[in-house]
Amino acid sequence: MWSQREVVDYALQRRHTLEALRRSVRTLSRGDVCDADPLLVRAAMHHGEPTDPDCPVCGSKHMVVLNYVFGDQLGQYSGRIKSSAELDSMQSEFGEFKVCVVEVCPDCGWNHMTHSYLLGDGVKRRPPRRQRTVEDIYG
Repeated sequence: MWSQREVVDYALQRRHTLEALRRSVRTLSRGDVCDADPLLVRAAMHHGEPTDPDCPVCGSKHMVVLNYVFGDQLGQYSGRIKSSAELDSMQSEFGEFKVCVVEVCPDCGWNHMTHSYLLGDGVKRRPPRRQRTVEDIYG
């Protein structure tokens, strides 16, 4: 992605969590780290993009990543999950928005934000016009 900037990597925090889980004197239990919200697990099963490394907790090969987008210029679409292909097209449509990448294992519930970054072409725009959704129609 050509406009990626302000990258924050959470690898050290992830490694610390996994080491605390694997210590002989455990400071964390598996239930503490495998605590994904049921909606996050459901989103991972339906919208996740497969990733190469296996789950660090259970060894499952079903590990996926989710790209959450946030930003004022996204309007009502802020907080949604987008694929990598959608992010490529969005970076030239919006001035600035944040992408948070979360890895999720649907089998055991492991989840961790791996990194976050900003995308966009830097041109300030107004948020898109609010469109009616199913929630607006049916309450």
